[in-house]
Order: sequence, then structure tokens, then C-alpha cells
Amino acid sequence: MSRYVLALDQGTTSSRSILFDHRGNIVASAQREFRQYFPQPGWVEHDADEIWISQAVTIAEVLARAEATPADLAAVGITNQRETVVLWDRVTGHPLAPAIVWQDRRTADHCDALKAAGHEARVSQRTGLLLDPYFSGTKIAWLLDSIPGARAAAGRGELCFGTVDSWLIWKLSEHRLHVTDVTNASRTLLLDLRTGQWDEEMLELFRVPRACLPEVLPSSLGAGTSGPLEVSIEGVTVPLGGIAGDQQAALFGQNCLHPGMAKNTYGTGCFMLMNTGDAPLMSKNRLLTTVAWDRGGRRYALEGSVFVAGAVVQWLRDGLGLIERSADVEALAETVPDNGGMFLVPAFTGLGSPHWDAYARGTMVGMSRGTTRGHIARAALESIAFQSAELLKAMQQDAGQDLIELRVDGGATANDLLMQFQADLLGVPVVRPRVTETTALGAAYLAGLATGFWSSAEELESIWQVQRRFEPRIGRDRAAGLMEQWSRAVERSRGWSRPD
Repeated sequence: MSRYVLALDQGTTSSRSILFDHRGNIVASAQREFRQYFPQPGWVEHDADEIWISQAVTIAEVLARAEATPADLAAVGITNQRETVVLWDRVTGHPLAPAIVWQDRRTADHCDALKAAGHEARVSQRTGLLLDPYFSGTKIAWLLDSIPGARAAAGRGELCFGTVDSWLIWKLSEHRLHVTDVTNASRTLLLDLRTGQWDEEMLELFRVPRACLPEVLPSSLGAGTSGPLEVSIEGVTVPLGGIAGDQQAALFGQNCLHPGMAKNTYGTGCFMLMNTGDAPLMSKNRLLTTVAWDRGGRRYALEGSVFVAGAVVQWLRDGLGLIERSADVEALAETVPDNGGMFLVPAFTGLGSPHWDAYARGTMVGMSRGTTRGHIARAALESIAFQSAELLKAMQQDAGQDLIELRVDGGATANDLLMQFQADLLGVPVVRPRVTETTALGAAYLAGLATGFWSSAEELESIWQVQRRFEPRIGRDRAAGLMEQWSRAVERSRGWSRPD
């Protein structure tokens, strides 16, 4: 009997492989960072080959650490950074250009032109998204327009477009499979939310040939499909049972299986999703409507996106040199009792939900002669919680119900100071699970359900465990006052880089 499910968690700054057992426990993990490239202001790129190499190395490492072989694997699940795009040659398998990362803002003018032409309402109605350079559609168009001959080659079916899941599956299948799942496809501006298939009207609007697009599959390749796909792990055929974008995978991994349940993932960015059931709920507060997962039937979610969360701590480390390790930020922030009236808005690549300002830029306000390194560190941590609190307020208004608790995951949830401040701002408990790697866990769950490693969603709920609950400690008036100050700081960052 197979002992493990292997989750490949391909993120914005690193690739990881994690082995899970039948109890959802982590048996072993391996992680490799890879480079980020910033060739121009507002541009963010990856080397797609570097992504693949880093992921492949972690697969070998995690099996070695667990003293396991591919024969011990019941299934593989893949989760990934979502809107990042790769364009490669179908014959050679080589990328034609650097991958354009979800944080990249180079297509802001294209989005503005589409808005000015009156297309945003129709785009939102069909796709659940907004016209913003965050999403894949304008990135694909930019690549096809910028690479000589690419548009014609794409139309002839000679090129493959993919989000990172598609790229990894292409490599793992030895160039046989060009596929994606419906959660990743729902982030491209090209998918009809209600049919779960590519939308001809959107393909025409964004000038993307269908011939270069992957086949759209369910997230769990069991019920409602022909079954798991086959990929090669160290030369051994293993079932690929699950695929999901990172935030949808985390929602599933947090067991937010019922409408009204919500989670927040604290990674490079910060992403809050609320399960809204089997019908898409369109936002009145500029949140996103997205596919949550498909297990033989689609489920939907509302989503709010913070572009810079954990990345602000990396900036303190690498850009300012205030800390040697990211983990040091909590101790530095605790050298002061509060932020000293200082607020940091980390709009380094614009603002996401609910502002959607591609021209906003990072701002620090409220500094005095008494401002210290500790105040900057504390303001940086608090900025993550402030942005998340904005999202939850908008989400509750759209859903028409108050949240009972917020389930949290991601690397920054290890920071107790941040989690407590988040609970204080929200006024509801913040719940940290025992296994915080819920993005990878969700991919494992989807894969394991497809192959019978786990029998049902009810079994998954029975093994999910709480590690700690953070209860609110401040009054609602105090929290509202802090949010008002934050809003004033955000306004000072808005539109800063907009061309005159």
C-alpha cells in the first residue's frame, strides 16, 4: 500500500516538495529558493527553467529524507503561484522569454486602454476578475506582441502558454501533457466562470489564440473525469491526482468546505478567500470571484488579494538591511510597544483589493525624530494585518454575513505578534492549524481523494487540528481608529507613479 502523497508547492520565491501521510502529517519536506529578476521598474520576472530545476531538486531531496521511493507515492498534487505566465515552444520545450510574474505591472497601460474602451464590466461579468495587470490575459498578449513571430506561431499551435502548473506538468510528463485546472484557468481573464471553459469572447478581446492554451481539467482528477494523469518521478510512473492554484489549494487544505468559511494565507502576498458555494457571487466591493475547486462539481469563492505581505519583511532584510533573517522581524518589532504613529504602506507593485491601483507606490508616513528600526519593523508587520482587515470588511459586506473565525496559514503565521494584531483588528478569533503548510496540504488532499488515499471530505475534516486560537484583545473603537489612520496612509500612496 502506498504510504504518502507528494505535494509540489511552487511559489513566488521558492519551490517546495512535501510528503504527507494518512493523518495529513508532514513526513518530510525540501525547499529551494530561486532568483527574482527586476529588469525595469514595475517588471518582475522568473527564469522558467530555473523554476523547474529548483522543483525537480526538491523532489529528489524529499524522497531521500523520507527514505522513500516513487513506488511509495499514492499520488502527486501540484499547487502553484497562479497568474505567472510561461510561453514555450511545443517542439523544443524551451521557454521563449522570461516568465512574467503575477506581481508584474508592465501591462497597466493595456488594462487602462481596455477600461477606457468600456470593457471592464463585461470582463468582470464573464470572468469574475477586474482589468488589472495582475492577471494573465494581458501578460500573454504582451509576450505574443513582443516576441517576433510569436503571435503567428501561437495561432498555428506551435507554442504553449501556461501558468506554472502547466509548465511543471509539461516537464513532469516529458512533454506529453499540456493541461491546467479550472482554478488556475479562472485567473487568466480568459475563462467563463459559469462553464469552466475558455471564453471565445475573452480570447478575442485579449487576442489570445485558443491553439496555444492548455486543456482545462477539474482540480481533483477523480470524480467526473477519466481519472488521474500519469507523470514521471525519477523514471517511475506516478498518478497526478490534483492541481490547484495556491490560494484555492489553501482554502481546501484549511477544510473551508462549507459556504461562509474563510481563510487567509500569509505568503509573499496575502490572499483571503471565502467559500460561497456552488454559484459565483459577484462582488460589489471590487473583490474577485474565482473558482475554489472542482471535484466533479465546481465550488466558488470570493477573493481579496494583497500584493505585498511577507515580501515587506524580505525588503526589510534585503533592501534595508534591518534584519539578518526574516524570522528576526518579530523580536525587532517587539522592542517598541506600538508603531509610534508610523504607518508603512508596502505598495511596491501597486495596491490590490479593494483599491486596484497599479500606480500606487510604497509609502512611510508619521515618522518623527524618535522613529527607530523597531518602529519600522512593527509598521511593516502591521501593514500585513491592516491590508487583510480591509479585505475581510469588503468580503463580509458582499457575502451578507459576519465571519465567526478566520483560519490562517503560510509562513508569516508563525509570527505571534502579527497574528494577535490581526485578531485585534478583525474582532474575531484567528485560528492557526497544527499543519500550517495548508497550500501544499490542499494539493495533497485533492490528489489523495482522486486516488482513494483519503475516502471523503468528511475524513479530511476529522484529521484537521487547531494549534492556537488568537482572541481579540482590544475594543472595537480602538480598532476602528487604527483602521482610519491606515486609510489616511493608503491615500497618500495612491496614484504616485501615474504618468502626467
